Amino acid sequence: MRLFVASLATETNTFSPIPTTRRSFEAGAYFPTGTHPDRITHSTAPLWVARQRARRDGYTLIEGSCFWADPAGLCRQADYESVRDEILDQLRAALPVDGVLLGLHGAMMAHGYVDCEGDLITRVREIVGPDVKIGVELDPHCHLTEQCVRQADAIVLFKEYPHTDYAERAEELIDILLSSIRGTLSPVMSLYDCRMIERVPTSRSPGRDFVDQMKALEGKNSVLSISLAHGFQLGDVAEMGCRILVVTDGNKPYGEALAEELGESFRHLRGQFAAPSMAFDSALEQALNDPEPGPYVIADPTDNAGGGSPSDNTNLLRRMITLNVQEAAFGPIWDPIAVEFCLGAGVGATLPLRFGGKAAATSGLPIDAEVEIVGIVRNGVQSFGDAKVAIGDAVGIRLGGIEISLLSTRSQAIGLEIFTSVGIEPQSKRIICLKSTNHFYAAYAPIARAVLYTDGGGPSPLDIQKLPYRNIERPLWPLDPLPPGRLLV
Repeated sequence: MRLFVASLATETNTFSPIPTTRRSFEAGAYFPTGTHPDRITHSTAPLWVARQRARRDGYTLIEGSCFWADPAGLCRQADYESVRDEILDQLRAALPVDGVLLGLHGAMMAHGYVDCEGDLITRVREIVGPDVKIGVELDPHCHLTEQCVRQADAIVLFKEYPHTDYAERAEELIDILLSSIRGTLSPVMSLYDCRMIERVPTSRSPGRDFVDQMKALEGKNSVLSISLAHGFQLGDVAEMGCRILVVTDGNKPYGEALAEELGESFRHLRGQFAAPSMAFDSALEQALNDPEPGPYVIADPTDNAGGGSPSDNTNLLRRMITLNVQEAAFGPIWDPIAVEFCLGAGVGATLPLRFGGKAAATSGLPIDAEVEIVGIVRNGVQSFGDAKVAIGDAVGIRLGGIEISLLSTRSQAIGLEIFTSVGIEPQSKRIICLKSTNHFYAAYAPIARAVLYTDGGGPSPLDIQKLPYRNIERPLWPLDPLPPGRLLV
């Protein structure tokens, strides 16, 4: 048995001012064929898991190139075609194969391509023909399009948000794919459109309960896998929104019925999934007036680099400076120029520094202040489950009672290392203000007295009514009254 595996992943925020290019992939994570290191990343989990299992399960693995770019705006057409065709050429050279594994994100767009994953899977199908099995792992913040579902044999999405289960879902996908190649399973997919936009953290109910319900149904009544596509609300594309995918062993009628049942259950819970947001001053007041020890984590999803925002908005930091907040950590702020100045000055130095407020009007005004450099790291990383995410060269600076993490590589707050690697101890703070939506939760909730959410007025507003959608298919809740759900595949 011969399997080919490759990865191409990014998340396209169509409202982001930051273009995506081939250079973005090469700076993010680019592993040419045969060079993937012996460690996992969330987008290359199929390759890493397949490599571990190749000898045990008795197949030959041909490893293609792997690409990851940090979320940003539309990809340049020629650059998308360049990375796509690199993988396709490798697949042609690997023929004949019995199966193809792809680690994708599911919300990539390029000029001339509204569904890059659908385009890639379709071209893979054209190369390998109708009988070769294609398995795809996707991020739940994907546009789970009909084209993707119709061209693949099996698709499995991460269930958790924060995404801590990418390895488990790759195992699940590979089990299905191998059994399908051997003829012991006949996976068939059913896709239900909830016609909703929702943020669904699984760190709280009812998102936690819904995922547990999906898991409990798997392995029974021919059900192989159930996935919830949250959709990516910052991608202005026709098929954006929440969808349910059920994979059964040849039982299409049951898969359709179950997808509809779960979809209607999900629709009934609309408006209850996302954590409530509060005014920033109210969050600060609650944190500062609590006599108990332990930091309050205040998360701002509106300037989240993980969703394609610049991560250099200064609104909340400026407010903390104005209020003379003490015992606080803030970050990360993306500012390679400020980082370079601090690297030149060195730890312990004090210098006048302008930082933040650079990428767009929604970044706010830059901060000008005398700062002390408290820590430096070269080629830093932060933890994302078992994976490591690059933060580049980074520095910690102190401005009054606030210590701030500055990064040269744009990244959201996920692991504690955005602070600890640059001389900032978050556990010792009264307040930790983070630029992230929910991926921070796995690392920060265990040290937090409480986790609060606020709207920092960044480029990705919590109120989606403020987003200038032009291409999504309406009606779509909550922009419109809830339309009927529908079975698509």
